[in-house]
Amino acid sequence: CPNCSREFPTIEAITLHLNSQSTCWPHEERPHQFPVPPGLRGSQSSKPSTTTGYCHPHSGYVFGVGKNLFDRLQDDQYNYRREINTYYPFHDEGEWELAKFLVENLTQAQIDKFLKLKWFHTRPKPSFTSKEQLLDWTDALPSFVPWKVSNLEFTGYKTTYPVQLIWRDALEVVKQLFSDPVFANHITFQPHVVNTGSQREYGDYMSADMAWKIQVSLALLDYLPVGATQVPIILGSDKTPVTRITGGLEMHPLFITIGNIDSEVRSKATLRAWRCIAYMPVSKFRVHPDYQTILQARLWHKCVDLVCANLKVAASDGCFMPDPSRHIRYVFTPLIAHVCDLPEASMIAAIDPWDLDKFQKAAKAAHLSGVHMPYWLDWSFSCPSVFLAGEVLHTLHKFFADHPLKWIKEIVGKTELDTRFIIQHKRVGTHHFTKGITHVNQMTGREHRDIQRTIVASIAGAAPPRFVRAIRALIDFIYYAQNPVHSPESLQSMVQALSDFHAFKDAIIEAKARRGKKGAKEDFFIPKLELLQSFRGTIERLGTLMQFSADMTERLLITHCKDLFARTSRRVNDFTEQCVRILNRQESMELFNLYALITSHGASLVNAISLEDEEVTTVNPALSWVSRILPDEAYSVHGPRRVRNHFHKGILSGDALTAFHLTSTPDLKSLSPVDILTKYALVDFDHAVSQFIQRSSLSSGENTRWDHKHGRFYAWNKFRLQLHSAFQPRVIMPSRVIQSYPPSDIFPLGNCDTVLVDVTASRVAQVRLIFQPKVPRASNLVLPTYLSSPLLYIQYFDFVANPNDRPELAMWTVERSYVVDQHGKRYRHGGVVLLTDVTHAVELIPEYGEKVNKDISATTCLESYD
Repeated sequence: CPNCSREFPTIEAITLHLNSQSTCWPHEERPHQFPVPPGLRGSQSSKPSTTTGYCHPHSGYVFGVGKNLFDRLQDDQYNYRREINTYYPFHDEGEWELAKFLVENLTQAQIDKFLKLKWFHTRPKPSFTSKEQLLDWTDALPSFVPWKVSNLEFTGYKTTYPVQLIWRDALEVVKQLFSDPVFANHITFQPHVVNTGSQREYGDYMSADMAWKIQVSLALLDYLPVGATQVPIILGSDKTPVTRITGGLEMHPLFITIGNIDSEVRSKATLRAWRCIAYMPVSKFRVHPDYQTILQARLWHKCVDLVCANLKVAASDGCFMPDPSRHIRYVFTPLIAHVCDLPEASMIAAIDPWDLDKFQKAAKAAHLSGVHMPYWLDWSFSCPSVFLAGEVLHTLHKFFADHPLKWIKEIVGKTELDTRFIIQHKRVGTHHFTKGITHVNQMTGREHRDIQRTIVASIAGAAPPRFVRAIRALIDFIYYAQNPVHSPESLQSMVQALSDFHAFKDAIIEAKARRGKKGAKEDFFIPKLELLQSFRGTIERLGTLMQFSADMTERLLITHCKDLFARTSRRVNDFTEQCVRILNRQESMELFNLYALITSHGASLVNAISLEDEEVTTVNPALSWVSRILPDEAYSVHGPRRVRNHFHKGILSGDALTAFHLTSTPDLKSLSPVDILTKYALVDFDHAVSQFIQRSSLSSGENTRWDHKHGRFYAWNKFRLQLHSAFQPRVIMPSRVIQSYPPSDIFPLGNCDTVLVDVTASRVAQVRLIFQPKVPRASNLVLPTYLSSPLLYIQYFDFVANPNDRPELAMWTVERSYVVDQHGKRYRHGGVVLLTDVTHAVELIPEYGEKVNKDISATTCLESYD
C-alpha cells in the first residue's frame, strides 16, 4: 500500500483495503476536485456552450496521499535550518536575490571582481565572501535527480576519445514533473472525448484515440489495475554545433516531457515543462568511413536505452507516483512521441544482427539504417510509425523553404520576389523583410510563418494561375495542420488541400520550377511531401501536431547548449560536465526561489485546483499560482508575462467579443477641423462628421447643439484591438496595433492600417484618423452617447471579386472606393464610424501584376495601389 506500506497480493486487494471503513487513508484526505481537461473547460462567453464530453470511467484512480515535489524539498538535510530562516544558507531574501542574480548573469571571474569591489570596504559584505563559497551554497540547494557519468565501451571497436555518457534517470525526472505543484491546474489524468456540436474535437494527446485505446488495453489485461493513469512520454533530441570552427564542439542532448501537461505550457521553453536527461556522446570510431554512421547510430540507441530503462519497466509494470495535489496514482509510461528532424527520425526507426559488413549491405538494400537493437524495441505500446509523429517545424516549414519557396524563386525570379516583400506595408507585430526573403539561409519558425502569410497574394500575376493554385493548396494544408484544435471537418479540409495540390502540381513541372543539379526534374520524390499524407491519422491518434513541434527543442538547444558555452571555461575536454553543473544549479535555484517565496508567506505547498471559468491571459502556471495566492509578489516570477486583458478595463464592442484600448492621454490634444485638413489631408472630414451626426441622431433619437465645424478634437496615432481565440474561446489573444499616423517625412502619405468594419455590412477600410470631440472645461454642454466615445475617420474599399471568382487565390479582392463631388473632382470615399464598429485587423497585399513598380516603397505601398 502506498500509504501504510502493508503488503497485498494484488492491486485489487489494495483498492479494497483503501476503500474499506478501516482504511489507512482518512476520508478527509481524499480528493474532492480534479483539474478539468483543456477541451472541457468553459468560457465566459454569453453564448451557451455546445461543448460536451466524457472521461474514461476506469482511469486516473487515486490510491492514497503522498508528497508532491515541494513537500519533498522539506526532506532536505538543512530543512531544520530553513524552519528558522527560509532562505538558508543565505542570510535573508535580499541576499538570496543578490546571489541568484550573480550566478545567473555573471561569469565566475566577474563574480570575483564584484566581491572585491572597494564599495564593500565601507558597507556590509554578503555572507559569501568568494565565488567558490557562493557556488558551493547554490550547489547545496535541494535537488532531486542527480547527474551520472558512465564510461561506455563498444566491444570490437575503438573510438578516438573515451565514450562518456552524462545522464540521469528518466523515470525520476518524470516523477519530478508529474508531482510539480506548479502544473496542478495544467495537467490531465484521464483520456477523454470532447464534442463540439456534432463534431468530435482533437486537442491534446489525452483527447485523441491513442490515449483511449491504451487505457482500454490496460483495463483488459488481468495483471494491470483498473484505474491506471497514463503518463505519456514525449522525447526530443537533436545534434547541434556549439562552435562553428573546423572540428568544433558538437552536442547531442536528449529532452523529456509528459503529455499530461497542457500543450500550451509545454510549448514554452521557460516554463520548465521540458527537462534535459542526457548528453549523448558524439564519438568518432576508428573504422572505415562506411561504418561510421551505423556505429554512431547503434551507440546512440544504446545510450537512450540506458537512460530510459526504468521508464520502460514502468510502461509494462507500472509504478506508484504522487501528482501535484499529493494524490498517489498507479502510473504507466507509454512512449507517444519523439520530436526530431527527418534524418534523426530515419536513424531512430531502425532493425537485426552481428556481421556488420553483411548487415550494412543488407540494410542499405532494404533502405534501413542498420541499427539492430533500437531503444524502443521493448517499450510497451511504442511503435515508430506512431511516435515519430509529423513534426511542424521540419516537415512543414523547412519543407516549404526547401521546395515550394525554391519553385517560386524559379518562376518569379529572386529580385522580383524580394521586391514584392520589401515594399509590403509595415504592420506592427509582423516581420517585415526589409532585405527580401531569397538570401536567408536559416529562418526561425516565426519567419517561415510570416512569409507564408502573404506568399500566395505576393506571387499573383507573376506566376501562372495553376502554379499559384498548387502553392495555395500547400499553404492551406500548412495552415490547417497547425490548428490547435481539430474536428473531422477540419481534417477533411486539410486532406482536401493536399489533394488539390496533387491535382495541380503538374503546373510546377510544366513551368520547369522543380530543378536539381542536372536541370529540371519531372518527379516529386520528396520524403517530407510523402509524410504529409500521414498527418490525418497522426492527429486522430495523438492529437494536434503543434504539441510536437520542434520549435521547442530548437529553443532548448540554445538554452542547454549554445548559451552555456559563454558561461564555461570553454575547455572542450570537460565542457559537458561544466554544462551539467550549470544546468543543475539553475534548476535548483528556480525551484528553490518559488518554494521560498511560497513558504516565507506561509502559503500552502499544494496549488489548489481552480474551478472558475476564467479567461486565459497567461500560460505561465507559476505566475498564475502566485498571482492567485500572493498577488503582490507576482513580479518575482520569471517567464512569459500575462497578455494584457483589455476586456476588463478597455472599450468593448456591442457584442462584447472585441476589446479596444486607447492611451489615456491623446497624442494630439486640441485639433481644429482646419488642423485636421492640413495635417491629415482629409478634404471631406467636415462632411463625413456631419453625415455621421445626422445618421446617429436619427437612429438614437439623441440630438446635439455641438457644432463640429467650430469644435476641437482629441486625436490618437494608434489603438489596440483584442479578440478571443477562434479555436479556444477561453483564450485571450495578444492585442493587435492599428496605426493611423499623419503624413510625415518618413511616410509622406501617412502610415495607416486597414481593418474590417461592420456598420450596415462588413467592409474593408483604412483608418486615417482616430479622434474624439473635445468639450471645453467651462462648457456645460453634454455630448450625446455617439459623440462621447472614440471615433474613426476611415476610407473605404469596395469588394470587386470573391474567393470563388479567382480560385487560384481563394481570396477577396478589393479596390479603393471613390466619389465625385459636384465640381467633378474625384476623391476617396471617406466616412466616420464608431471605434467599436471595427471587428478585425486586415492585411492588404497589392495586385502587383507581372512586374513591381520600382518607384514604390514600403512607406507608400498602401497609398500607391488602388
